[in-house]
Amino acid sequence: MERTSVDDYIQKGIYGEKQTKPDERRKFLGTLRERIVVAITKSQVRDKNILDELDEIISSHKKAKMLLNGEMDYSYLSPFIKLANKHRLSFSIVENKQSSTDIGLILAYDHAIDKEEIYLKQEETEQPAATEKKQSLFQKLFRKK
Repeated sequence: MERTSVDDYIQKGIYGEKQTKPDERRKFLGTLRERIVVAITKSQVRDKNILDELDEIISSHKKAKMLLNGEMDYSYLSPFIKLANKHRLSFSIVENKQSSTDIGLILAYDHAIDKEEIYLKQEETEQPAATEKKQSLFQKLFRKK
């Protein structure tokens, strides 16, 4: 038994603390999905129109914490930091150089809330147009004459 604890101690010293659900933590900026109020993609963070909607969400969740993706340019994160300061909400800029995620911002608690839908809906009009362009390009390249 003592041998196992020495091995565990050495492993912890080399590799750090063992984490539950490491893939989920990498995707969600260090937190678990069950703790998330809302997750916003990088492209949504670049869209300034999302601020008003997030402002309303924060008003209902004043004890949550904002996690911002440190891979993004500070000019995109700055309005969200100002929003967090306005509501006196704690925030952290999370940077993980070993993995990348499409998540730009997370509003989460330090305990599980198990919210079913955590993603903000993107505008429906933009996605079909992008799909159509890809299909038409594909059709143009491989069209039989």
